[in-house]
Amino acid sequence: METEPHLNAVQPLLTDLYQLSMAYAYWKSGKHQEEAVFDLFFRKNPFGGEYTLFAGLEDCLKFIQNYKFHTSDVDYLRKAMPAYMEKEFFDFLLTIDMSDVKIYAIPEGSVVFPRTPLLRVEGPILKAQLIETTLLTLINYASLVTTNAVRFRAATGQNKIFHEFGLRRAQGPDGGLSASKYCYIGGFNGTSNVLAGKLYGIPIRGTHAHAYISSYQSLDELKFQDLPDRISSEIRPFSRLCLTYLDGVCSTLGSSALQTHKGELAAFISYAIAFPSDFLALVDTYDVLKSGLPNFLAVALALHECSYKAIGLRLDSGDLAYLSSKVRLNFVKIAQKFNLPYIEHLNIVASNDINEDTLNSLENQGHSIDTFGIGTHLVTCQKQPALGCVYKLVELDKIPRIKLSQDIEKVTIPGRKNLYRFFDSNGEALCDFMTRIDEPAPKAGKRIRCRHPFGETKRANVTPTSVRCMYTLYWANGRIQETLPTWEEVRTYALGQIETLRKDHRRNLNPTPYKVSVSYRLYDYLHELWMDNIPIGEIS
Repeated sequence: METEPHLNAVQPLLTDLYQLSMAYAYWKSGKHQEEAVFDLFFRKNPFGGEYTLFAGLEDCLKFIQNYKFHTSDVDYLRKAMPAYMEKEFFDFLLTIDMSDVKIYAIPEGSVVFPRTPLLRVEGPILKAQLIETTLLTLINYASLVTTNAVRFRAATGQNKIFHEFGLRRAQGPDGGLSASKYCYIGGFNGTSNVLAGKLYGIPIRGTHAHAYISSYQSLDELKFQDLPDRISSEIRPFSRLCLTYLDGVCSTLGSSALQTHKGELAAFISYAIAFPSDFLALVDTYDVLKSGLPNFLAVALALHECSYKAIGLRLDSGDLAYLSSKVRLNFVKIAQKFNLPYIEHLNIVASNDINEDTLNSLENQGHSIDTFGIGTHLVTCQKQPALGCVYKLVELDKIPRIKLSQDIEKVTIPGRKNLYRFFDSNGEALCDFMTRIDEPAPKAGKRIRCRHPFGETKRANVTPTSVRCMYTLYWANGRIQETLPTWEEVRTYALGQIETLRKDHRRNLNPTPYKVSVSYRLYDYLHELWMDNIPIGEIS
């Protein structure tokens, strides 16, 4: 069979059927040109925390920029949707672009909180409705996995290195690419995903798997046993050097060379010959302390004699706290015995299905791990698989709209709004403050009375040292209005954003809730509309 070329999945048909059904109903009733305002927001921070990192904005803007129904799309819809729908509607779809839509958004990489609109979409209701599902799918996972990455990083010291190894466990190829991209924004240092490296400029990292070790059974399988010296180019008997050093290593560590697996040693030798300047070995195929570590150190010492330096080793099973500490102690012994101080500081990489709880446990126990390779729990967000962003109509033809619910959490805040963030003299965020669009901006140094949007008695006075308006007009008149930052700039900005939160908001256990408040005018506006839209019951 011939295969079709890969298509970019982010296109107008990447939507739910009900968006197209509503679009037809709007068009059929002549309502499709009415000016609408939609808010995209979430209701609860993920992972039991008190903050979220906003991501996915650039992908949304590129989707809007390239929005177009193609003839093949419309031909498919003519067949898939009810036969009685007028052909003029499908002809209309072919003419749609997003030039008369506006998108206001919080900058990508910002710390954000529940109820605050991440995007405000303004435009004809048919068009604003059509893009709902795609905007949600581009933001929900991106923001979730970015936040997950930040939380993983926050569980350990800032000097640790984190690599994302999740491609093989991700939800499909698109999920794998998105995970690599947004984990990098969330502070990870590299990825095993080679395509993500090419597309997004993320450093790629990785070594070998257990299969490479078990592919060797003895030293007799080595087809190449020599290695040219890095400086002199003299051919050195590398395999013999490794065997000689193995005796010295085992003697120093108080172990026996007879307990080491010679197939493992052969694999290490062959891998070191292939990558003499980048030798990092997986040492847990058989036994870390009795075989993997002595074999690794023998090869590392032989590499040194050939004017190279090994990088380190990887642990992929067992008690990571205990093993990493024992490995580091043995590095110290070998460094002292052979007078090679750098051996003491060789990199210890740990993988093995690590999650946020594992990282917190390792920190509490004490460990000697330098680098974490994290896959499954990171990219699948196993602790919480969805963020739950929603997209709600808040205004139509300048008349506010509200969604009511017996669950207060699901009541929407109507109308177009501005969002401000208040900071103290240390540059730490005090609270977020929403106002009606026509209210004057709050001023730094002036006391401002803030209200909880739904709590009658919850109110406070705030005198901010500085005030930041959180919204920027990113899309209008058919083009992107702002120069978009590079991924490196977004990454730097995101990590800086975390530092604007107080430590008690960031902590893992029982974090202090961050306050999102509204102005008195917006509070009254919300509650008047709420009362007007609640049916009055009858008692009989």
